[in-house]
Parts: sequence; structure tokens; C-alpha cells
Amino acid sequence: MIARLEGIIVYSTDKYMIIDVSGVGYKVNVTSETLTSSLLGDHVSFWIHTAVRENSIDLYGFKNTNEMSFFELLLDVSGIGPRSALSILAIASIDTLKRAIATGDTGYLNKVSGIGKKTAEKIIIELRDKLQDYKSDGEPGLLRDESDILEALKSLGYSQNEARDALKQVPPTTIGTNARIKEALQVLGKR
Repeated sequence: MIARLEGIIVYSTDKYMIIDVSGVGYKVNVTSETLTSSLLGDHVSFWIHTAVRENSIDLYGFKNTNEMSFFELLLDVSGIGPRSALSILAIASIDTLKRAIATGDTGYLNKVSGIGKKTAEKIIIELRDKLQDYKSDGEPGLLRDESDILEALKSLGYSQNEARDALKQVPPTTIGTNARIKEALQVLGKR
């Protein structure tokens, strides 16, 4: 099993990148956030989840073990494959996703292509107990605030993905809906 790769990005698409490791190119599936923050020629290091199936061996790369652990937790849900789990990771920060699952908020999960209401409920049912710590953790109404922020940014003409990506980059120390909107707009203005 491949557990970690370090090398140079020699090719990338909108779903994966090829990393040259000592002359061998490895195709590594990564989140859209990782793809947009990486350039050809960058030296990168990823923790790897190796998915072995009947007719393929696929590699999924993560910047840290926290991302990889949550990805693997999602894979424990029956009906969630690696591609769906990677898409779920792309919609919000891991803490926000864990909090959404722990509190039973299907709204975040429904925004993923291929994840309908029933699948979102299934994820919540199967993972809620594993994420008990997130029920009382954080500011009350945080998920509602994040939904409001996303809607505000969309009403200003930004796409759902742009708004989500910007919100992910807002420091967790920034508290309050208005302050988080201002930070997200600054992030969007830098692009």
C-alpha cells in the first residue's frame, strides 16, 4: 500500500494530478481546493489513501492526516465511494462538515452532486455518534451563519464554489456573520 508521496507536479486536470516521484508518475485524485492551490512544477507531499478495486487501484491525496481520516470515515458509510467522499470534502472545512453531521444538518451534504436527501440522512445516521463532540462545540448557530454567508456571497454574484472556497479561507478566529462576510470578500478580491 502507498501511504505517502512526495514529488513534483508534472500534470494536472480538474480532478487529479500526476506527481513525479523519482521518475515514476503517480496519478493522485485530490480535492478541487488542492488543485487550485497547486501549480505545475510545485514540490508537494500528500498522505495517500489507496483504493483497491477489482479493475483498478486509485490513489487519493490529502495535505494532512486529519483530511485523510475524515475521508476514510466517510468511506465507512455504505454507498459512499471515494469520489463522493472527495466531493464532500470539497464543499466546506472538515470542522464545518463534522458539525453539520453531528447536528443533523443535511443542507451541506445535499449540495454535493450525487448526494441526495436520503444519502445525506444516511451519512448523518451512520456518523452522528462518532462525531458527538461537535454537537456542543463552537458558536451556537454557526452552521446557520455559514449558510447565510454563502447566500450573501451568491447574491453578490459569486458562484457557490467561489463562495465556499472563500469561506474556507476565513480564519476560524473571525466571529460574527458580518465579519466573516468581509473576510470572505477580501479573499475573493485577491483572486
